[in-house]
Amino acid sequence: MSDNNNNYGADNITALEGLEAVRKRPAMYIGSTDTKGLHHLVWEVVDNSIDEHLAGHCTQIDVIINKDNSISVKDDGRGIPVGLHAKLQKSALEVVMTVLHAGGKFDKDTYKVSGGLHGVGVSCVNALSSHLRAEVRRDGKVFMQEYSDGIPISTVQEIGTSDVTGTTIIFTPDGDIFETTVYKYEVLSNRLKELSFLNKGLKLTLTDLRETDKDGNPKKEEYLSEGGLLEFVQYLDEGRTNIIQKPIYVVGKEDNVEVEVAMHYNQSFKENIYSFVNNINTREGGTHVSGFRRAINRVFSQYGKDNGYFNKLKFAIAGEDFREGLTAVISVKVPEPQFKGQTKGELGNSEVTGIVSRSVGDVLKYYLEENPKDAKIIIDKVILAATARHAARKAREMVQRKNILTGGGLPGKLSDCSSRNPDECEIFLVEGDSAGGTAKQGTNREYQAILPLRGKILNVEKAMEHKIYENEEIKNMFTALGVQIEEKDGERILNVEKLRYHKVIIMCDADVDGSHIVTLILTFLFRYMQPLIDRGHVYVAAPPLYRVSKGKQFQYCWDEEERQAAVTRFANGGDESKVKIQRYKGLGEMNAEQLWETTMDPDSRLLRQVTIEDIIETDRVFTMLMGDEVPPRRRFIEENATYANVDI
Repeated sequence: MSDNNNNYGADNITALEGLEAVRKRPAMYIGSTDTKGLHHLVWEVVDNSIDEHLAGHCTQIDVIINKDNSISVKDDGRGIPVGLHAKLQKSALEVVMTVLHAGGKFDKDTYKVSGGLHGVGVSCVNALSSHLRAEVRRDGKVFMQEYSDGIPISTVQEIGTSDVTGTTIIFTPDGDIFETTVYKYEVLSNRLKELSFLNKGLKLTLTDLRETDKDGNPKKEEYLSEGGLLEFVQYLDEGRTNIIQKPIYVVGKEDNVEVEVAMHYNQSFKENIYSFVNNINTREGGTHVSGFRRAINRVFSQYGKDNGYFNKLKFAIAGEDFREGLTAVISVKVPEPQFKGQTKGELGNSEVTGIVSRSVGDVLKYYLEENPKDAKIIIDKVILAATARHAARKAREMVQRKNILTGGGLPGKLSDCSSRNPDECEIFLVEGDSAGGTAKQGTNREYQAILPLRGKILNVEKAMEHKIYENEEIKNMFTALGVQIEEKDGERILNVEKLRYHKVIIMCDADVDGSHIVTLILTFLFRYMQPLIDRGHVYVAAPPLYRVSKGKQFQYCWDEEERQAAVTRFANGGDESKVKIQRYKGLGEMNAEQLWETTMDPDSRLLRQVTIEDIIETDRVFTMLMGDEVPPRRRFIEENATYANVDI
């Protein structure tokens, strides 16, 4: 790919249209103006640098969160061209930065493969930044241009010399456009780590100048993967117990489509398949995932039949049985990908199905022949999965049939609301009968329902699916919410058409046990009711930790900082020991009126909406916290101990 270096100049930049609409309708271009859209700006700039790496010209990308929440992205690529653009009679740098759909991505000779295919990338970032500075190191010189709200405030200037090449973009998101301009270190860290796995040999760094250690050094991480996808699946499976010794690795190329796959089998009861096209996470899958599944089904089916493993089974093996306990990462590089929808969530190129199927099938067939012991272990897992699937279907049908026969059969413990409009109804999943009783007394029965849950619900991370439908508390949640799991086109989906409440609120004690129960419920919702989270229906209530009072004055406090401030205010320069502090460890310690005004009243309560910012990291953390492997869980807790809610 590196033979394009000498030909990459101003004439390679193609301009399609202007930039006027971006500031008026930013969500059309970056998805939203919330925290997700804010972080999307970084990925648009980083994608340009990644494309330089894919073209063979970039080995390092540095991302810096500056003290004022501006972002710097620096790479050692070729540098954006700065010469005169023949058609527009402007510097190519200015064209790239100010014209929508302008860039080298539309020239097949400049970039064989690109992630930023819509070409709105860096010009979009410029339009949505109150200030942006572009520095280019190219042809032994350093060039610079600055912009405000996407409009140049200077010409392209030569400001120095350089013996290296590359581009640095420094931008400040516009606070008038975005709901927040504060960047989250973890969000950036997770994606950069992911990109390092997808681009082995590429070094990425993240520096946060807002946070320093005791020596004054800024927080910094480096990401460099030499093993690529092989390391990726091992990282994803850190909290799981593997059943084969090492991952299966596939690499292939056909008709300029590059295929790379790593897959590992473990003892879990779910499939975890993550797919990427030109480094873009395709959450809805697409033709590359279809090709992968086709190969898995074909090769394993044939191997099982040829060796007589399925002869005694009384039921057919389904495709999902071959994928239970499978963690896989599929990465394809496609010269001209066709995506379905604005979000690039699903690949549509039909030719990719066959290419991936052949590449994976060839390697998998060879693997099974060369590793009969591991092959037998996988087949045994498949047979167990099929048996459990049939048991789960029976258990599910029994629960749902019982509901129909009993006319809906709402749980006896459910204290329902009178309204039947899901938009205004909310249900509190409350820890314990005692707290549930208090909540029932303090609720607004017109639109608030209470479902007490007895003790800690089943840890679904360690349980076979049919066991889940036998658990009383989980059955109660299914029936109270009005949702059902159905089978469609060989896949199990959650039918949410009859969801009875559009706010599902988890309300537990503010102690270690309460936090554990919240995590158990969230694990269940993430694994079996994820559409509720995706649609924004799931919340966690935040009861106060303290009630600080002096005489008739009192204040509820949600953290230690608020508590100390309240104590100081009530003491008013006097003896702080005249001030009374009540620590709430359980919901039952509050009376109905207190629970209502602090935790249930929509006008005064604090609710935390549950969202999934990174599906891959979310899956990994749930597995680590709730799975079988202890060392990664202990390590995670130790690393995050400063945030733990520990009672002494």
